[in-house]
Amino acid sequence: MDLRKLQLFLAVVDEGGITRAAEAALVSQPSVSQAMRELERELGTPLFHRVGRGVVLTAAGDALVGPARQALRDVDTAAAAVAAVAGLAAGHLDLCTLPTLAVDPVAPLVGAFRTAHPGVRVTLADPDDARDLEELVVSGAAEIGITVEQPRAASLEARSLADQELVAVFPPSTPVTRTTTFAGLARHPLVSGQPGTSTRRQLEEACANAGVTPDFAVVTAQREAIVPLVVSGAGATMLPRPLADTAARSGAVVIPFRPAVRRPVLLVIRRGPRSPAADAFFGQAMQHDRG
Repeated sequence: MDLRKLQLFLAVVDEGGITRAAEAALVSQPSVSQAMRELERELGTPLFHRVGRGVVLTAAGDALVGPARQALRDVDTAAAAVAAVAGLAAGHLDLCTLPTLAVDPVAPLVGAFRTAHPGVRVTLADPDDARDLEELVVSGAAEIGITVEQPRAASLEARSLADQELVAVFPPSTPVTRTTTFAGLARHPLVSGQPGTSTRRQLEEACANAGVTPDFAVVTAQREAIVPLVVSGAGATMLPRPLADTAARSGAVVIPFRPAVRRPVLLVIRRGPRSPAADAFFGQAMQHDRG
């Protein structure tokens, strides 16, 4: 199958239409249309429904997206392997991470990697939750994911990267105690991300185990707003220690749980061959963990 046709197919998928795909790929619109017709003819089935000026994937088209991405990544991996002798002087690395891990440990890891390999471009995606992150790695849209949940897919493997403490964070002027419990946290109105996010799910489970019902007074899809909301007095929350320390510098009251609450941070990667950039990042991350 012609890889160029697969590239144009994915451009149509990502851009939502043939005209926009042609603009993104710097080719003519008729060239994209012709390539899609030939690809459909080769596969013996329509890949798109034409709707107005846009397109919608058929079931067959949707089934092709993942294999197409992986086929192109395999070609990139092969080309990058040849270039690896140049010491990763060029290339790219696609990562994805949960938003609560972006500041720590991901930012230091990416910074160290870029310092060691300044010619490699890094793209960092922020999936909504751990399941979306897993799908990005399974599909080949990302090579490495940093998460807090063991992957379910047999095609993935996980390695322990760090151990992260979770703490309670209260608005300024909240009376300070040395430690708190989930029952103590649940006595306050809470600020959280949307249901299904990893930290929200862990908080719900911990409160259920403690026999208390949390009052989620503010639920936000903008997780970067959680700390400002707590600092402004909207409610309390639970955060990883690095984010909580940032909140403390803005006046929030940070109190550890009794007993301490921790969660593993995992590096998730596909089984099998990896690109040189992914191999380098993987090895550097494992060394960082040992350090």
